Amino acid sequence: MVSTASTAIDPEFEQVLGVRFINAPVTEAVRYSLRHRGYTVVPAAPALARVDRDPEYARALFEADLAIADSGFMVLLWRVLRRRKLTRVSGLRYLLGLLSLREFGEEERVFFVLPTAAARERMRCWLESQSISRREANSYIAPRYGIRVEDEQLLALLREQRPEQIVIAIGGGTQEKLGWYLRQHLDYKPAIHCIGAALGFLTGDQPPIPLWADKLYLGWLLRFLRQPHLYGPRYLGALRLPALIWRYGEKAPRQSAR
Repeated sequence: MVSTASTAIDPEFEQVLGVRFINAPVTEAVRYSLRHRGYTVVPAAPALARVDRDPEYARALFEADLAIADSGFMVLLWRVLRRRKLTRVSGLRYLLGLLSLREFGEEERVFFVLPTAAARERMRCWLESQSISRREANSYIAPRYGIRVEDEQLLALLREQRPEQIVIAIGGGTQEKLGWYLRQHLDYKPAIHCIGAALGFLTGDQPPIPLWADKLYLGWLLRFLRQPHLYGPRYLGALRLPALIWRYGEKAPRQSAR
């Protein structure tokens, strides 16, 4: 069980490519997120490698209230190229930390944003298997967003229900923009968690990632072996990341043409 009690001293942070990552274990990341509210991002390497080509995405990362270092590739590059240590906190372990909280058993306090109706049904069944009930009204099926992410319908629902926590699980590159949009337009300050595929790993909407593979930074490999045609091109895009880290280090990259 993760305690949400306040601590007198905030954890350390490490800035990578203009993004301020928490440099602390998962328990401290969860505490910080719930204490300070705002939105949390979990950028994967393929998405982070586009930070110089998508200004909207870059803004969402730079202005995030909390970023966690889910990418083992980025953590290793930071150690090799910059000679500095960054604690990896996977999106899966971060989500498990959240799910251990008592709040997730209370329907009115947590709201889920999901990619499909099938994902919502799998989530509901999985939560019930964990003795957590969830009504359909406490979730929302996101539409296909464009480059610019806006959603008045979702805003209206959240303003009416006013959940204390919002879990966004719609995929990297888009969910961060939605988290930024919600923080800017909601009239109160919930904790917003942009956790991508992590929820799907638990519910069965995505092929599961064993915790041993997650700990050994091998989740990406299992996903590639299962669906090489889908993940191969994505992971090839991540090969831009070493050059970006070598060139910019802590600084935000200059925006270039796509």
